[in-house]
Amino acid sequence: MPSLKAAIVPVTPFQQNCAIVFDDRSKRGAVVDPGGDVDQIIEAVGKLGVTVERILLTHGHIDHAGGAAALREALASEGNPLPIEGPDERDRFLLEGLERQGREYGVAGVRNVVPERWLVEGDQVDVGGHVFTVLHCPGHTPGHVVFHSKADRFALVGDVIFRGSVGRTDFPYGDGPALIRSIRDKLFPLGDEVSFLCGHGPGSTIALERRTNPYTAGG
Repeated sequence: MPSLKAAIVPVTPFQQNCAIVFDDRSKRGAVVDPGGDVDQIIEAVGKLGVTVERILLTHGHIDHAGGAAALREALASEGNPLPIEGPDERDRFLLEGLERQGREYGVAGVRNVVPERWLVEGDQVDVGGHVFTVLHCPGHTPGHVVFHSKADRFALVGDVIFRGSVGRTDFPYGDGPALIRSIRDKLFPLGDEVSFLCGHGPGSTIALERRTNPYTAGG
């Protein structure tokens, strides 16, 4: 049986899929996109018995990164700091503007954050002994990244693609054509057998989205 497991904690009024991804044998893992509701994330981590070794961010929007600073402080222990990794540095302006995003959307407790490690295409991150390769997939935001485990045939795609839809690009920095290129040139070549968790709603597979997604079908 595969030992990589994932649990979803819907957070913020946007019902963003914060993911706790971990190895079921060692119970070591990472929290991906802690947008807020940090107490709920910590409660879920405790119930699962997971030792969180890092926080991963796919991009800099408030519903994905708004709780990262608070979660880092809550889960770090003396002599064992909890690193935040990702996204690509092209989302720096979003992470440094999280407090402003919080005021705009009426979300309290949001703090700006800078990761310990910016990620670029081809970097690798460890999640409980499972190696994920970083793909830079701009369009929704300039620095959006995707995490792909070839061995587990699994990806964390943030807001690049959803079941039957794709990420918004109607921001001043959004780029619709770039988003579709990211999907067709980066995600589809991963293979039809790859399943993925996305930032909102149910997960899917590359095969299903290649065939049926109205924005990318036939790509």
